[in-house]
Amino acid sequence: MKYSMLISALLATLALAACDRPTVVAPPAVVVTPAPTTVPGPPGPAGAPGNTGATGNTGATGNTGNTGNTGNTGNTGNTGNTGATGNTGEKGDTGSRGRTGGDTMVIVPPAPAPAR
Repeated sequence: MKYSMLISALLATLALAACDRPTVVAPPAVVVTPAPTTVPGPPGPAGAPGNTGATGNTGATGNTGNTGNTGNTGNTGNTGNTGATGNTGEKGDTGSRGRTGGDTMVIVPPAPAPAR
């Protein structure tokens, strides 16, 4: 505890000694005397007009423009016409005669009479 009080006192002394400001001395003021004012006289006569200037050079040619965008895809074409009807084919050969039924007999019953 003895040393902490001593160190605090030394630090306080150094801190307060560092705050001492030097006295600022102002430089002497400089006196400026104004220059005498002169009044201009009347203007003289206008001079002769000057010659026309030379024509300027032609400017450089500009750069070529960029290539344009590709166009849109075209519309789908119309459907074609229906083709003509084909020719009729040739008549086929007549088939051979079938076999006979032999002893088999087929009896077909008559159709029933309509109801009144």
